[in-house]
Amino acid sequence: MKEVNSGPNAVKEEEHVWLPMRDGTRLAGRIWRPVASDTEPVPAILEFIPYRKRDLTALRDSVNHPYIAAHGYACVRVDLRGSGDSEGLLADEYLEQEFCDGEDILEWMADQPWCNGRTGMMGISWGGFNALQLAARRPRGLGAVAALSFSDDRYADDVHYMGGCLLSDNLSWASTMFAYTSCPPDPELVGSRWRDMWFERLDGLEPWIAEWLTHQRRDEYWQHGSVCEDYSDIECPVLAVSGWADGYSNAVFRVLEHLDVPRKGLIGPWSHKYPHLGVPGPAINFLRELVRWWDHWLKDEDNGVMDEPMLCTWMQESMPPSTAYEERPGRWVGEPEWLSPHVERVRHPLGDGRIGHAGEKLESPPLYVESPLSVGQFAGKWCSYNAPPDLPYDQREEDGGSLVFETEPLAERCEILGGPVLHATLEVDRPVAMVAVRLSDVAPDGRATRATYGLLNLTHRNGHAEPEPLVPGERYAVRIQLNGVAQAFPAGHRIRLALSTSYWPLAWPPPEPVRLTVHPEESELELPIRPIREPDELATPLFGEPEGAPPLPSETIRPGEQRWTVSRDLVDYRSALEVVKDLGVTYMEDIDLELTRRTCERYSWTGDDFDSVKGEIDWVMGFARGDWDVSATTRTVLTSDASNFYLHATLDAYEGNRRVRSRNWNWTIPRDHV
Repeated sequence: MKEVNSGPNAVKEEEHVWLPMRDGTRLAGRIWRPVASDTEPVPAILEFIPYRKRDLTALRDSVNHPYIAAHGYACVRVDLRGSGDSEGLLADEYLEQEFCDGEDILEWMADQPWCNGRTGMMGISWGGFNALQLAARRPRGLGAVAALSFSDDRYADDVHYMGGCLLSDNLSWASTMFAYTSCPPDPELVGSRWRDMWFERLDGLEPWIAEWLTHQRRDEYWQHGSVCEDYSDIECPVLAVSGWADGYSNAVFRVLEHLDVPRKGLIGPWSHKYPHLGVPGPAINFLRELVRWWDHWLKDEDNGVMDEPMLCTWMQESMPPSTAYEERPGRWVGEPEWLSPHVERVRHPLGDGRIGHAGEKLESPPLYVESPLSVGQFAGKWCSYNAPPDLPYDQREEDGGSLVFETEPLAERCEILGGPVLHATLEVDRPVAMVAVRLSDVAPDGRATRATYGLLNLTHRNGHAEPEPLVPGERYAVRIQLNGVAQAFPAGHRIRLALSTSYWPLAWPPPEPVRLTVHPEESELELPIRPIREPDELATPLFGEPEGAPPLPSETIRPGEQRWTVSRDLVDYRSALEVVKDLGVTYMEDIDLELTRRTCERYSWTGDDFDSVKGEIDWVMGFARGDWDVSATTRTVLTSDASNFYLHATLDAYEGNRRVRSRNWNWTIPRDHV
């Protein structure tokens, strides 16, 4: 145990603690708590995730948890069953076993002599998910949660599917967890049985993507763990946080609207990161905000935290298109509740290439589009993980393969807050089709910056549970929801709406090329207009510059590489998007460990041959300390034709240069209206 100095209270750290579960399995925890908690118990905060507390999240944890602990809390960071240094096998996301383990951990924490029985949960991404999921089970003593970059609906708004369309991030994320779950525990913590634990994982491992592809519609598999099934299950206060460059911002709006508990929302310009580490900036002093949240709900302090706006959002100013931003200019705006009384939903008619004014009558013949597969190669990732360049680029080339409508140059500044909606009457010539809808800010020089977008698998037009094939030539009135955003459009700019029939590689294309016919006279764009009212603006917190505990010492042994390459061969029309995220080799001084991480994603196609679409992802994970040198390489390949998905995966594990495990998988999975 060592003491950490990172705030008003001296902190002690217990690097490795075994937490017993009800079935006898032990999970590995790391604890930071005030020294004074030996005699003066404090509330305890849990972060429960599978990303390896000793190495992969150790630097981030060393900034977050000692800071919170120094402000009077016991912070408990636990590896999920079968991950990091915990025993057992991790078989999938958000299983019943995970929830039972979470309940056991919270019970264990509340019973410790250094805890006063009051607990909270915090976490980003997986940790944000299970904070809400555990809250819905109402465990004893759980007084509040802080959920970041999460979803309340595992099917409709997660990494797997969007609007019923299969996301390529589904393949990317599955491949990431394939790599992570193939890693061994650390011998320094678990002793000589590390190899047996590792082999248990390798031999019991099944690539999760096969299960995810088997459930292409919203069934019981996705309902499990989706707190939107019954919001009333949650009875404790909720702090909901995300960023506009993140893939998970929509859930903040929904939980503010539907929960019936004390709640606050915060959405900044950030990607999939904690806000004090947020890029694009400005980053904020989020750890102080967390402490204020815990002080109010776990220590009963009347600190005014609930007197501030229910929702604070970063109203983004117009920026030229870029695949990466250091900062997004803007300002904080506050709303007293959500749905906001200050946001007016205004419907704009569509005409022959035009977006009209509310109440205007436009005439237009039917308009057609059949997009090439290249539309989408500048879309960026569904979720930006701050691995630039992963934001959308200039949309002009994308718009060339799309059906486009736009306003006249704006006479005055326009600000929107919330999710735009396209109400469209359309028809298609195939039984399975999708539509991608993009809203862009077009500068006077023509550069187009995507502000938001939405997808809809048209077979899901009446819901995600029971897809219905389309009848070619029949008209359908559909509602296409775009992601929420806070965006300012300056005077002199145009607002552009673009529709395409594919959006690859962000989303998997339909089985065949589709010709889409839109009837503009029966279609409208609904914008959530937030009138500018500076004299009446609600005061928002002064968040200040980021603070945190000093990070653990580390050193770059081999620098990494970030690459995002679009290629097109005009001889045989082969095209590809190659994404390399190589974190190099990092030396972690405190545990004398060299850590290697590299992934390469390749999404390819040939001309407009929809059967040629392929996604390939390779991972390398390595850990080295003295004579202990282990690594795992994984590969996942997904292809399709009009009837099936074809999935192939391989895993090879090594001790030094000796391969100790090798596994292969192959699946054929029928397409289900996707």
